Amino acid sequence: MELLQEILCHVLADKKVQVSFSGLTDTEVIKIAELECYKALQKIKAILEDDSLEDSDCFHRIEEIVCVFEALGSGCGNRHDFG
Repeated sequence: MELLQEILCHVLADKKVQVSFSGLTDTEVIKIAELECYKALQKIKAILEDDSLEDSDCFHRIEEIVCVFEALGSGCGNRHDFG
């Protein structure tokens, strides 16, 4: 449920309309999250299918995937804390 909340907060935070969360049905909330997840999966699939990258670029592929999750509002925990 935490990922769902992160995604919803990220998606709805940028909207320039007044949003009432109590007015959303569970079905509508799930549809919003599913659409965003599907978009993220499409981006991840494109990253993994990029034949222009060598296997030595694996780190960069993973970095791009982590960035997709960050764009959804999910920080991926400490895995991306390289500093």
